[in-house]
Amino acid sequence: MELEGKDVVVVGLARSGIAAASLCARRGARVVATDRKGPGELPPEVMNLEKEGVRLELGGHRMETFTSASMIVVSPGVPSTMPELQAARAAGVPVVAELELGYRLLKGRVAAITGTKGKSTTTAALGAMLREAGGDVRVGGNIGQAVTGIVAGSTDATTFVLEVSSFQLEGTDTFRPHVAVFLNLSADHLDRHASFEEYGQAKARIFANQGPDDWAVVNADDPAVLALSRQGKARPVAFHPSARAADGAFFDGNTARLKAAGKDEALFERGDVQLPGDHLASDMLAAASAARLMGAPVDAIRRAVRAYTGVEHVLERVAEIGGVRFFNDSKATNVEAALKSLEAFPGVVLPIMGGRYKGGDFADLAPALRAHGKAVLAIGEATPRIVAALAAVVPVVPCDSMREAVERGLALATPGDTVVLAPACSSFDMFEDYAARGRAFKDEVRRLAETRRG
Repeated sequence: MELEGKDVVVVGLARSGIAAASLCARRGARVVATDRKGPGELPPEVMNLEKEGVRLELGGHRMETFTSASMIVVSPGVPSTMPELQAARAAGVPVVAELELGYRLLKGRVAAITGTKGKSTTTAALGAMLREAGGDVRVGGNIGQAVTGIVAGSTDATTFVLEVSSFQLEGTDTFRPHVAVFLNLSADHLDRHASFEEYGQAKARIFANQGPDDWAVVNADDPAVLALSRQGKARPVAFHPSARAADGAFFDGNTARLKAAGKDEALFERGDVQLPGDHLASDMLAAASAARLMGAPVDAIRRAVRAYTGVEHVLERVAEIGGVRFFNDSKATNVEAALKSLEAFPGVVLPIMGGRYKGGDFADLAPALRAHGKAVLAIGEATPRIVAALAAVVPVVPCDSMREAVERGLALATPGDTVVLAPACSSFDMFEDYAARGRAFKDEVRRLAETRRG
């Protein structure tokens, strides 16, 4: 893809937009980077783009900048329905996602992972398995660095492992992973997508350009995922989280097996998985299957599974105070993910929930809370919804801050209980993102632990 001398506009200046603008400038494009936010609301790295020759338009968008561009690159957080983007398309200007730009500029093979829950765990685990096998393996996308931030210097021998969201996929047209993993699908991001069906179709773009030499690793227990995967042309490999099967990937007792491509192989033992919760063992099964299809030897997969301890903000153990355990699952940003958090612990749980509502029914959490919930600590804009849905099941305690939620959680808990940050919502009412929310939770837990130690 040739960028030299082209007028490229990059829209949205968070992590992905900064990386895309920098890459385009290094490739010789004349770059304008624009965001509705002003300089004081954006990461400090934005201002450094000027040193690379990028022109900044901050605090609003100029219609003429969009309609006169050679190409527009859209960050994941920017809705495709934005009037300036619609005008650009009407003027014949190509509009591509940051993921699409990165794909066009990289060299090597791609494995991509999508789904409503478990993407980060599966992506990081798959990256660890492939790195254990050796070679140039780069992990990014919706986790870690943006795709455009990791393409430099790649060769035909490079392997990219990319977490991809619906926001990233909806703006792709040539993106083609050799192995595509679709973990699950439940209501999410309905504050952005017009319907659940639209959300699912955006996710299904992971299969759109695959051919018969590629692989689609899909959840056999999720009918919606199976239906969407049939739109593609890749060879299907179903993974079965809950039952033994005749083919695909499954647990045969405690052994994870893969029957595919004419082989029947044991990949790892369930006891090797260091992560809490059956759903994370399922993620490891999907990751190991993808790793094997990408060519990783079984012994490398087994070593990686034994060494893998998870990713930050996914059922991350933070501390134990007076016999009460605290876990950070800030990435549980929808109701289905929060349910998995509750189910990961066999004992009594006190979840901290809330934030900006983005779809789903909090009442779906009632059976799990009725079974072993003691109370819900509610924060943020969604507090009234949580109270309405769950107050008849367990006590719901509204809290004005993360500090109050952590303190009230400890006060209500008894030794052996678990306080878990499982928000079921986005973070944007109180925090910059889920990571900032998770760090705030950990800071408050550690502060409380220090106070108790005196």
